[in-house]
Amino acid sequence: MKANIGLTEKHAQDVALILNKVLADEMIIYSKTRNYHWNYEGDNFMEMHKFYEGQYEELAEDIDEVAERIRKIGHYAEGRLKEYVKLSDLEEDAPTNDQQKQVKNLLDDHETMTRYLREQIDIVDNKLKDAGTTDFLTGLLQKHEKWAWMLRAYLK
Repeated sequence: MKANIGLTEKHAQDVALILNKVLADEMIIYSKTRNYHWNYEGDNFMEMHKFYEGQYEELAEDIDEVAERIRKIGHYAEGRLKEYVKLSDLEEDAPTNDQQKQVKNLLDDHETMTRYLREQIDIVDNKLKDAGTTDFLTGLLQKHEKWAWMLRAYLK
């Protein structure tokens, strides 16, 4: 049954495309963060291990919320890894256990997400007329800004 929530089918489809790209980006950041959690080595191992764990746990919740938002507007959430890689603008970096490189990689991703979300919020609000998704994306933007700030604090 089609969702009858006040969005045209075309607008809902466009919003779903935006959200599936967000979902792909979130999955890439999640995967990198989880990898860094597992493979970090250094004298502050426990601090970074817990820091990354807090990040990926929050990202896991965000991922679920993005997928559910897609379903709420009547479309299907992407769930295939190969599609995430195609949809995402984020890159998988070479493996590293160096804290500065890990933090810089994640910072770049969160800042990329922040810029993308800012652009999409304007489109979703003004062009696609979806206030619910605008609000949702604004919340995600604020989370990525927070993580970027925290990661930036680790860099010299």
